[in-house]
Amino acid sequence: MFGPEPRPAVREWSLEDFLKHHPAKFDGKTSPDTADQWLKDLERIYDAKMCPAENRLVFSVYMLTGEAEHWWSNTKSILEERDEPVTWETFRERFLSEYFPDSIRYAKEVEFLQLTQGGKTVTNYAERFKHLSRFYTLPLDEEWRCKKFENGLRGDIRLMVAPLSIKDFAALVEKAKVMEKMKREVEGQRLQQPQPPQRIGGPSGSKPKHEEQRRPYDRPHHQPQGSRNFSPQ
Repeated sequence: MFGPEPRPAVREWSLEDFLKHHPAKFDGKTSPDTADQWLKDLERIYDAKMCPAENRLVFSVYMLTGEAEHWWSNTKSILEERDEPVTWETFRERFLSEYFPDSIRYAKEVEFLQLTQGGKTVTNYAERFKHLSRFYTLPLDEEWRCKKFENGLRGDIRLMVAPLSIKDFAALVEKAKVMEKMKREVEGQRLQQPQPPQRIGGPSGSKPKHEEQRRPYDRPHHQPQGSRNFSPQ
């Protein structure tokens, strides 16, 4: 009898494998949003490939350049001097503390709570909403998320969407986009409709002012110079 087939050996995920996903370099001269997104993009790759923690640290450090590379070199030296572990979790914590501090995170949370559509399109409003919602510290259930988004819509769109009581966020965003498009189309058709001719002049029977100003020139009644007191013989 033949025994079970041996499982194929799992090949270690190498740096070359990681670079095939075209991760971005990080030089530290970016906005906090960009730094936060850079780290999230790397973590998305790591999670998809079930990359072990020790490789995550090596790969992330490999992507640092310029000012960020010097920052990690100094940070690592300080950790080693204090006999503190140099791990992926330590790197992640120190990276966020340096490039995405708590003050920025709190400001994002406040911005999320105050966010409304204003002059933005529904698409731009939804993108900003999703970005800022990541920084809300309390749990976000789907119904509360929908209600928050709905309340921030412009009044004209909210009046069309609210009666539908949609409790799925993706469906709510899509419906708001549809309503916005319909509103634009209706307004466009209204602008294209011929306008009634404007009435010229004032009340019935009165002449327009420009006609009154175009009356024939009245000849002056004074006599020509030199003919004064002249009488025929």
